[in-house]
Amino acid sequence: MKQLVGVWRQVDKPQSPLRIRFSLTAGGTVLVEEWLRGDQPHSMTVYHRDGPDLLATHYCPQGNQPRLIAALPVKGDPLRFSLRDATDLDTAQESHLVQLAFVFAGPDRITRAETYRQGGTDEESELQLVREQPSDGGKGRLR
Repeated sequence: MKQLVGVWRQVDKPQSPLRIRFSLTAGGTVLVEEWLRGDQPHSMTVYHRDGPDLLATHYCPQGNQPRLIAALPVKGDPLRFSLRDATDLDTAQESHLVQLAFVFAGPDRITRAETYRQGGTDEESELQLVREQPSDGGKGRLR
C-alpha cells in the first residue's frame, strides 16, 4: 500500500476541494489516509500490520471507528477489507464502514470503493482517483 503515498483527487471533479492524502508514519510501519476538504480534515483511516494481517481503522465523521481486516489478495485482484469490529458504534442508529477496496490501475490511478451500512441497508460508492502530487517513491516499510 505504500505506493499510495501522495495526494489524490477525483478524476471527474478536478475542481472539487476534496483531496485524499496518504502518508507514512511510525517509522514507515503505518499508512495514514486523510480526507481533506480544502484545509479542513474530514476523516482518517490508518492502515497497519498485526502479525500476518493488514488492518484498517477508519475514524469516521459519524464518531465511530470501524476496524477492517484485509483478505489475502490474489495478484491482479482488488485489495479488499471487511469489517472485523468497531468501537463506539450504535448499529441501530449510525452509518458505518463495512467494506473497503482498492483497485490499482497504474502508479497514478486507483479506484477506491466502500460500502457503508445503516439499519441493515448497504450503500456502495466508488471514487476514481488520480495522483495530484508525487509520492516519495514508496521508501517506507509498510507493504
